[in-house]
Amino acid sequence: MALIHRAQIRPTKMELIGGWLPSQSWYAGGGQPEVQPLGSYRFDDPAGEVGIDSHLVRADGAQILHVPMTYRAAPLAGGEPWLIGTTEHTVLGKRWVYDACGDPVYANALAAAILAGGAQAEEYFEIDGRRESRTSTAHVTGSGDSARELDTVDKVADLSCTTDGVVTTIRATGWELRILRVIDPKADAGGEYTLTGTWSDQETPALLATARLS
Repeated sequence: MALIHRAQIRPTKMELIGGWLPSQSWYAGGGQPEVQPLGSYRFDDPAGEVGIDSHLVRADGAQILHVPMTYRAAPLAGGEPWLIGTTEHTVLGKRWVYDACGDPVYANALAAAILAGGAQAEEYFEIDGRRESRTSTAHVTGSGDSARELDTVDKVADLSCTTDGVVTTIRATGWELRILRVIDPKADAGGEYTLTGTWSDQETPALLATARLS
């Protein structure tokens, strides 16, 4: 389960994304875009230390982009190339925000969601000691086997993370993940295990990421 805090964040997530996109090779727009949120989904960190969410956004009214992000209370060792920025959270304080593709906690969570047949985390607020469910704005499903056990990684150095075109590939011992940065609702997975999702204006599951065992 993912605990959501009722808090103010400065800069906001959309502001961070908008300022970061122009430096990304897979973003085709020019200048800092206007970013419209379409939906987001979360994964759990079993240790409860790292926030993990993935945003589906429209940039300047054109392409649908897929932006996974992680949030940490301290810098990620070796994670400098994937740092998006920092933000001030009125409950949690300063947070370091990363392109999740370079974060081993995200890599483990995504591999499990796809290869072990998972889904997004249930979201809730905690109010006066009670849990109040929050409706997810995007829903994702992995196509793998729910009984599958996977090796995990602990450090940035355990991963290889490269981008070719609009696909970022994460490689680790035992598995390989491919994250689509630009979403094509008609994309084909080519027989690999998949993570597909729906959101506000996407009723038919669209391909978000694929995985294979290695």
